[in-house]
Amino acid sequence: METFLLQATIYLGAAVIAVPLAARLGLGSVLGYLLAGVVIGPLTGLVGTEAQDIQHFAEFGVVVMLFLIGLELEPRALWDMRDRLIGLGGLQVTLTTVLIMGATMALGHSWEIGLAIGLTVALSSTAIVLQTLTEKGLMQTGGGRSAFSVLLTQDIAVIPILALLPLLAIAAPVKFTADGSMQLALDEAHDEHAALSLVEGLPGWGVTLVTLGAVAAVILAGVFLTRPVFRYIHQARLREMYTALALLMVVSIAVLMGMVGLSPALGTFLAGVVLANSEFRHELESDLEPFKGLLLGLFFITVGAGINFQLLFREPGYILGLTAGVMVIKGIVLFGLALLFKLRGKDRWLFTLGLAQAGEFGFVLTSFSTQQGVLSPDLAGQLLLVVALSMLITPLLFIVYDVLSGRMVETEDEQHDEVDEKGTVIIAGIGRFGQIVNRLVESAGFSTVVIDSNLATVQMMRKFGFRGFFGDPTRPDLLNAAGLADAKVLVVAIDNKASATQLVAYARKARPDLHIIARARDRVHVFELYNAGANDIVREMFDSSLRAGRYALENLGLTEFEAAEAEQTFYQHDRKAVRELAELWQPGVPVQDIPGYVARAKQLNNELETALASRQQSDENKITKT
Repeated sequence: METFLLQATIYLGAAVIAVPLAARLGLGSVLGYLLAGVVIGPLTGLVGTEAQDIQHFAEFGVVVMLFLIGLELEPRALWDMRDRLIGLGGLQVTLTTVLIMGATMALGHSWEIGLAIGLTVALSSTAIVLQTLTEKGLMQTGGGRSAFSVLLTQDIAVIPILALLPLLAIAAPVKFTADGSMQLALDEAHDEHAALSLVEGLPGWGVTLVTLGAVAAVILAGVFLTRPVFRYIHQARLREMYTALALLMVVSIAVLMGMVGLSPALGTFLAGVVLANSEFRHELESDLEPFKGLLLGLFFITVGAGINFQLLFREPGYILGLTAGVMVIKGIVLFGLALLFKLRGKDRWLFTLGLAQAGEFGFVLTSFSTQQGVLSPDLAGQLLLVVALSMLITPLLFIVYDVLSGRMVETEDEQHDEVDEKGTVIIAGIGRFGQIVNRLVESAGFSTVVIDSNLATVQMMRKFGFRGFFGDPTRPDLLNAAGLADAKVLVVAIDNKASATQLVAYARKARPDLHIIARARDRVHVFELYNAGANDIVREMFDSSLRAGRYALENLGLTEFEAAEAEQTFYQHDRKAVRELAELWQPGVPVQDIPGYVARAKQLNNELETALASRQQSDENKITKT
């Protein structure tokens, strides 16, 4: 018990120290976890071989993550991805495997070993890539969606790969013993696997039927059993029961998939897609999100702790060369596919750099290949190190992408629409916010020019009869083509905070007399836009929050007039407060660390309470006189 608590303290302490530090330095949480593992493993020796056992447990975080991703995808959305799943993902696995196989044979290995290694490193890291894409808000970009399609195809490909590897065996099957040496595989391992398998010993048609039956069971259970079970749990009135049920669903599906030889991650992803339209979707997400984060973090730590630096230091040039070779070959394949499937600009580089590593399935397939006699122990050790190093390098490649994408804002050569209209009002961004602005202004008889960088959104607008142009609204040439020189109003409604601020600053410099209305994400973004030169700044949730607060006051006993007066008082005071605080705000410094800002914010809050009390007293006096 004491040993377990000590290990838990080491892992959690390393995460708590390293991850916030890495995030503060702009390195991302994944690299923080990996470096934490390196520190407590190879560098200090605080953890040892038990990291491999913990890694198997932590891999459950990948299973939970794919279940949550499935909840975000409706079945129709998955069907719409079929071309990229089959074409983009299938070509990536096939081409990478062939090229890696050829390179391995060039190093003097047999084609069987080359094929096994090619299949192993063709699979990228679902855990690292999806975690980083989500963290950076890149999942909904063209590159992010394409990367997800490839990762999903790779997860599916694990199944036939596991079936193929035993056929490549060129030596007697082996397995690791407790002391780390190798010996001939014994029948007990086979018996243990058979005891947990529903398909062991069945003919091919039997395996197919049982596998399809397991998939059908997951789908039917998701459709017909979810609601009755949730109603039953609801009767207990215990919050933790919902969490227990969510975990039970994921664990049981993972076990069932493993028993029929399918990927647990694939099975839970399918279950998530089935439940995507369920009213319990958000409940499941909130219950499982903490487990996903902790388990994925633990998995990344074990990857870092498992890096064999002794082998690396013995053959540094050879190992680093192999790692670079694998990533370059994968990068070439990915870049070629990005060109073939017409990914452009930043999306092309995100797709290429994001998937250039080997992944966590590489550990599984390497160990399995060794047990089946496909790979020798020495070769397996080198391959495991290459896989781990490529995963360690991946967060750095995302940093490279951030640098490249920042430089490409104004220089990337995308096939944007040719803007052939000029309007009194230019609207940059046509999401939920920009759409309302556009409809209101057009309904009043004024001309607008809409520019948005999301092609799907622009195409959807056109179906409903609204004209819009596809392009990056931060590009000066597109703004000038839209009539920036003569426009009366510019509405900045794009999601990206940095791009919005950049656009306001450019427009103010180009047109000092232009009236600029900008959408802000939060109060700090308000200050940034204010400094950049925006005239009117609208926080995206502010007005709707005011309306909700007014409804609350009306239902607490205030009349509609009193609630409206309180709302107006709050609105006027907040606008005044934001202007004053904007003068005290210091760029790059957290507001809580600016003494003058904090002191004035407290004074303004007291003034607000006084103003509201004074307004209420005035209303009561009016009522008394009447």
